[in-house]
Amino acid sequence: MKTPPRLQSLMDEGLIDSVVRQLMSGKEAEAYVVRCGDETRCAKVYKEATHRSFRQAVDYTENRRVKNSRQARAMAKGTRFGRAAQEAAWQSAEVQALYKMADAGVRVPTPYNFHDGVLLMELVVDADGDAAPRINDVELTADEARSHHAFLIKEVVRMLCAGTIHGDLSEFNVLLGADGPVIIDLPQAVDAAGNNHAQAMLLRDVNNLRGFFGQFAPELLKTHYGAEMWDLFQRGLLSTETVLTGKFARDERAVDLTGVMREVDDARAEEAARLVRMKTGA
Repeated sequence: MKTPPRLQSLMDEGLIDSVVRQLMSGKEAEAYVVRCGDETRCAKVYKEATHRSFRQAVDYTENRRVKNSRQARAMAKGTRFGRAAQEAAWQSAEVQALYKMADAGVRVPTPYNFHDGVLLMELVVDADGDAAPRINDVELTADEARSHHAFLIKEVVRMLCAGTIHGDLSEFNVLLGADGPVIIDLPQAVDAAGNNHAQAMLLRDVNNLRGFFGQFAPELLKTHYGAEMWDLFQRGLLSTETVLTGKFARDERAVDLTGVMREVDDARAEEAARLVRMKTGA
């Protein structure tokens, strides 16, 4: 096929040799099957901010750092340069997350290069060597649903142990490759320890998986893996070797309001006494 304009620079640099076909067109990017020497890979071309529908919600970008102070000021002011810098930071967030997750052993497409707004990565294929389908396009048996769900829960744990939450994980962001599920689309990934919305995003990710696979294996609908793993993570007890049960009992014991107020009053009294001592020099 004719080379799309956004891929021409990669052709010029010798990063790709030819474009085979368009693979998909989504809200954030377009993907193409490309040839690189003897290998077939995937080129993800990010759409410009004015041409895509996904908004860079503050919930996702919270705590993301920009090293260049000039860029940070421009981004805060919303100048033209700042918007361009923000767009570049948004794109690089997925690249960084992809490399980080690959290093952590999470099953994601292997990243190869990022050039001129294009991410060059592994083309995930099925058992026949064709581009792998999204898992929402596959009719699963109950056993397959249980197996894939269990695998993805372990991958979510692996991501969390590496300090990252996908932020938009669902059946639409999982490919069913020849060796099982592969997690894709990471521009919304958030810092598990530095984002105030991390817990809510983790629970949403896990609940999305529960809801989808629960269609085929209804017993999964009664599980609470998200709450269980977050509780262990907060207490420093979660590891990639942790065996989860899917059960989580919330502490619903009544709060001793009288006792709490007594402690507050005692603290106030101690502070008042301290201020008096400071004034009198006692």
